[in-house]
Amino acid sequence: MYKLLLRPFFFAFDPEKIHHFTFSLIQFTSKIPGFKALFRSLYVVNDKRLERHLFGLTFKNPVGLAAGFDKNAVLYNELANFGFGFIEIGTVTPKGQSGNPKKRLFRLKADQGIINRMGFNNEGVEAAIAQLKKNKGQLIIGGNIGKNTTTKPEDYTKDYLACFNALHPYVDYFVLNVSCPNVGSHAKLNDKDYLEELIGEVQKANSNFEKQKPILLKIAPDLNNGQLDEIIELVTSTKLDGVIASNTSTDRTGLKASKAQLEAIGNGGLSGQPIKAKSTQVIQYLSEKSNKAFPIIGVGGIHSAKDALEKIEAGADLVQVYTGFIYEGPSLVKAINKALLEH
Repeated sequence: MYKLLLRPFFFAFDPEKIHHFTFSLIQFTSKIPGFKALFRSLYVVNDKRLERHLFGLTFKNPVGLAAGFDKNAVLYNELANFGFGFIEIGTVTPKGQSGNPKKRLFRLKADQGIINRMGFNNEGVEAAIAQLKKNKGQLIIGGNIGKNTTTKPEDYTKDYLACFNALHPYVDYFVLNVSCPNVGSHAKLNDKDYLEELIGEVQKANSNFEKQKPILLKIAPDLNNGQLDEIIELVTSTKLDGVIASNTSTDRTGLKASKAQLEAIGNGGLSGQPIKAKSTQVIQYLSEKSNKAFPIIGVGGIHSAKDALEKIEAGADLVQVYTGFIYEGPSLVKAINKALLEH
């Protein structure tokens, strides 16, 4: 029904406006008596064999929703009814910010992809906490954290620490988002020495809490093998809990979209089917080269159960969807979980 009726309607409108409309629609329908149960009967697969135990957490199933969809943690309780095993909120920054100027979200329909340059638009950490206090405990919640756009390079770490300390009681794991191509001063966030410093400071803050939370690093899909070797070295030396591979890409190679269309869109991070192979290669390289030394969450171009299985066979322990969820609808989550049981 989604691809036949809803998607053509949604895709007739501006992507960002329809995103907000969809949120309102899900919130509204979830309040109608019986609809939550209906959604759960349609999309949730309950089976102990789907459980995954990673970094001290038990995931009901290995299919999550990537950061960027529920930035401000307003819909995670309702989204739990669509069969996810975990949801990552954010990217959250210390202060609320409007992000980059609109228009900043674009569909590449022929490629089944999306280009975005949102720029960490969110309402800030306190607004996220207010929403997370409503958590009904239905599934694992991850907190994806970043820096404010106006923050000076010498204060980047303060921003990450502000989010980490404030969110700590309310999320189950953390993701350091250092690989988004849509934020200013991106270069420093990819510097190995700075990353060591950042990870060290966040881990020190983590040790101040009675119960420590897992910390993961989200990396770009455009890294070469030498850079991936550095990531492996960094993760093992700092004893990080895991890696999310991968974020969006700045590469435009092999797209069906015309040069004119891409020029009209301009810069931004590419997600969806066009980055599927690239993110799978990154997962495979990290897994094999590190001898599976750390857990990997695989994300990028998962539009079918087959795509998800490819990520898992490449070495991913969990997977996340985002663009595939928009193109394929909530039945994608169920299809992946069913395929995992059959597999």
